[in-house]
Amino acid sequence: MDDERPDVLTIGRLAHRTGVPVRTLRFWSDEGAVPPVARSAGGYRLYDAESVARVELVRTLRELGLGLDDVCRVLSGRTTVAEVADAHVAALDAQIRSLKVSRAVLSTVAKRSSTVEETALMNRLARLSAAERKQIVDEFKEEVFGGLDDPRLRDRMRTFSIELPDDPTPEQVDAWIELAELVRDPGFRSRLRTWMELNTPVPGHGRPPGASIWWARQIVQTVAEVRKGGVAPEGPAAAEVLSELFGDADRAAVLRSLEAGIEAGAEHYRRLVARVRGQDSSPDATEELEWLARALRATDQT
Repeated sequence: MDDERPDVLTIGRLAHRTGVPVRTLRFWSDEGAVPPVARSAGGYRLYDAESVARVELVRTLRELGLGLDDVCRVLSGRTTVAEVADAHVAALDAQIRSLKVSRAVLSTVAKRSSTVEETALMNRLARLSAAERKQIVDEFKEEVFGGLDDPRLRDRMRTFSIELPDDPTPEQVDAWIELAELVRDPGFRSRLRTWMELNTPVPGHGRPPGASIWWARQIVQTVAEVRKGGVAPEGPAAAEVLSELFGDADRAAVLRSLEAGIEAGAEHYRRLVARVRGQDSSPDATEELEWLARALRATDQT
């Protein structure tokens, strides 16, 4: 019989030779990926040595994730492995990005012990398109910074953007979720607007005394060194530090600006923006700013 010839393989022998289950080989055969070279007198499928190589190729392409339709197109010569691989890489990249977003959302959910409603919101925020994210940021910028008469601020806002890269890290997605929730909060917008108004020059006047705290990081660095040295904010040494930092500036105005920034959470906002951008953010200055506020309050009471 034909199916007993050593150069002809039944589907069972092909399965034994290749390690691919008969059921799978039958399916591939029906789909045209591994067609039989002949039929036995009893109508059974027969294969040859080239069929073994063809099965190995089909298995390789399937293990790489190609669909059977693409496999058949390659085997029939209608496309090349390289062309299919290129398209598949793009699809895998998209899938990987989606999986990273899913992982970031689930990680945040676990960390926050979020409710179902919060989980749904975070998932929507994480999967917003670039245009939708830009709209959220633009609305925030207009409400917080719009109409403030400060050329320097206008220049900063014109180029200011908060964008996730095409392939964000889980940390960037997590930061974006938190930032998006923050900038959509009317209370945060109101507090930040108040702080910005205190830091915006009145036409015809110089910059408010407290504005330098937020734009000159050396102030924070100076306070960090003082704190490391064990200087108490209520002591005479702290008063000397304030004199070096602010001279004869209006301390009450400095304190108002500082307290408004602390209440608004400006430092947390700054660090979130840096994390979304994937930038190396400077250390959290919250404790330094609070030390400075205590020192200013102490001198105000003396």
